[in-house]
Amino acid sequence: MRVPRLSVQFHDAAEPLRNRAPSHDENGRSLSDFMVLIPGLKKKPQGLINKTINEIHLALTHFDHAVVFAEFNIRLNLLWVSIRPIHGIRFEIVGAIQERVPEARLVSHI
Repeated sequence: MRVPRLSVQFHDAAEPLRNRAPSHDENGRSLSDFMVLIPGLKKKPQGLINKTINEIHLALTHFDHAVVFAEFNIRLNLLWVSIRPIHGIRFEIVGAIQERVPEARLVSHI
């Protein structure tokens, strides 16, 4: 699988995430993953959903050296992020997201 430098998507896809999210970078090094929950977002007005997704996207673009893949599942209120193995970067990324979207919660990291 050829890994793009940065792939950020914010829509529901028909194919399972395990088939879309890369597990290795372009040099064969393993990637790390984490999830962020945005409680109750899907029940908000569409304008607020769009604003929240834009804020998340802006936060992620500051980490294009580390973020390889990101996808937001609106039905689950869940953001999946695959990153390069850089010490402490997941907490920096989550912190940047929480500055823009305070209700965001890190729920899992590997």
